[in-house]
Amino acid sequence: MAKNPINPNKLLLSKWTSTSPQQKEKHFIVTQLIRDDEETVTECVLEAVINKQQYIHPWRDLTSADHWQQGWK
Repeated sequence: MAKNPINPNKLLLSKWTSTSPQQKEKHFIVTQLIRDDEETVTECVLEAVINKQQYIHPWRDLTSADHWQQGWK
């Protein structure tokens, strides 16, 4: 399984492309980082560009090149 190298602290406002779009939601922007009590990033909020629908995902999900590509492709 291929991995995307990611620094979780630099995810905010980054752009992502889903490799398996659902409901025409292909392009996403990270709009929020969710941190734990130690200020470590645990999750991120991904917003679909097409309809502004928001999803909360563990940030490590974005490291899977099988599901996500950095930038808009």
